[in-house]
Amino acid sequence: MLVELLVENYAVVERVRVQFHRGLNLLTGETGSGKSIVVDALGLLFGGRASADMVRSNAAKARISGIFEVPNSPAFTALLEQAGIELEDGELLIEREVLAGGKSRAFAGSRPATVTLLREMAPYLGDIHGQHDQQQLFSADAQLDLLDDFAGAHQLVTTTALLYREWRACELALEALEKSEQETLRLADLWSFQKKEIEAAALHPNEEADLEQEKRVLRNVAKLQESANAAYSALYDSPDSIVSQLRITLRRLDELCRIDASVEPMREALKPAEAAIQDISNDLQHYLDKLEADPARLEAIETRLETIDKLKRKYGASIEAVLAFLSTVSAQLSALENAGERKAELHRRREELSSQYAKKSAELTVERSSAAQKLAKKVEKELESLAMANSIFKIELKPVAWSERGADRVEFLLSSNRGEEARSLDRVASGGELSRITLALKTSLGQTNAGVARTLVFDEVDTGIGGGVAEAVGRRLKKLSANSQVLCVTHLAQIASFADHHYHVEKREVKGRTVAEVEELTREARMREIGRMLSGEKVTPEALKHAERMIAATASSET
Repeated sequence: MLVELLVENYAVVERVRVQFHRGLNLLTGETGSGKSIVVDALGLLFGGRASADMVRSNAAKARISGIFEVPNSPAFTALLEQAGIELEDGELLIEREVLAGGKSRAFAGSRPATVTLLREMAPYLGDIHGQHDQQQLFSADAQLDLLDDFAGAHQLVTTTALLYREWRACELALEALEKSEQETLRLADLWSFQKKEIEAAALHPNEEADLEQEKRVLRNVAKLQESANAAYSALYDSPDSIVSQLRITLRRLDELCRIDASVEPMREALKPAEAAIQDISNDLQHYLDKLEADPARLEAIETRLETIDKLKRKYGASIEAVLAFLSTVSAQLSALENAGERKAELHRRREELSSQYAKKSAELTVERSSAAQKLAKKVEKELESLAMANSIFKIELKPVAWSERGADRVEFLLSSNRGEEARSLDRVASGGELSRITLALKTSLGQTNAGVARTLVFDEVDTGIGGGVAEAVGRRLKKLSANSQVLCVTHLAQIASFADHHYHVEKREVKGRTVAEVEELTREARMREIGRMLSGEKVTPEALKHAERMIAATASSET
């Protein structure tokens, strides 16, 4: 239930704070006074779209906040807990700011919130019904939603939708599998050839680099032998070799050390050099022993490198890329081998899901059929009280192709005159009749939510009606307010006379600017407002007496 609404810098509203109550809360005022602004502002708290046009001229932002008494609903509590929102004395503060640039921010329980969260919370807090919502009654989807709401079939609808999505996914997977199967079979021979060709080569990741190195050596054996022999001779083998000169140097240092011990460190530093040169000389000797021309090995290496180069040209720029290609074609051949099993599994799963979906959608059809009869009778009864006593209201279910919403199409049919065939609403319902049908449906669907009333907002519900019909609408709104808090914008005195709480919306000029204000009326002020609605701008004594009688009549009818 909406406890309080604060609107700042929104359209022509500078600042308005309104406290609402249980029961029937009615807003009246001259045409163009801004009555619907209150409804539109509340729509923002329910996750409506924000626009820069909403911000009052020369203001940095518009701000709307509402305090709601929350419903005692486990689902709503879980939604708040998931969002990390805490309540304060069983009340929830929701705020929405619209910046002059068009961007908006939302808060719930003084914590930043998304507009999506506001939309998720909205069904638990209230519902707004305006001219647009009445037009939605022409939509088959909207009619189906209303029927499912009345049937309480949400869990079954959710289960049916999940089964449909799984079944449809199996259908699409099978279609894709069968479509690609012929093309895949054509490629299978090619993949097999490619796999055998690469596997026959028995490639190794670093093989090419090693072979290139060995090829360079074999092609330059003579040059390598010449250079290695020269190096060996210079180091070790010739009379003037480095080893010979180093040994002479060490002998001279020994002679020096016997006379001058300070030379000892030099001799010791030079000894490792002798050992190192000896090791290198041995290594060069072993290297020379291994060097020999091998034309057969060179030819084999070049043949192997040609094989590798051929595979690289066909399957990749490197041995690693060729091996990756091998892995891919092997996986494709493996998948082809398992395609039959996969196809059989998809067929089995599709049949299983098809059976489950058919069962659930049939259950949903049964629930909808039963609910359709009950709801149609309730709506006819309500329409009788709304001066449409001769009306026949039907809810027709027709089988349609499977979808997430089941296998039913719903159509609301109306005959407002006996003897006439019931037809779809968009063909027979006038604006006034549509308003009354909307109210009849909402009254039929209205339920107490665990002792805490939801807020039902009606804007333009009195479109195209007047006189006795307006009085009947007022009575229905009054009845509806017994279980739900009702906010209604009206321009008809017959409806306003039923108010538990009456608010007047007025535009005034303050400091050269138009400002809309909302005031809760006292009994005397309420009589004057209903008198104005009856007589026009000039309130006559007769209009005031008529207003007093209307208020008294509605009060006595309640008792």
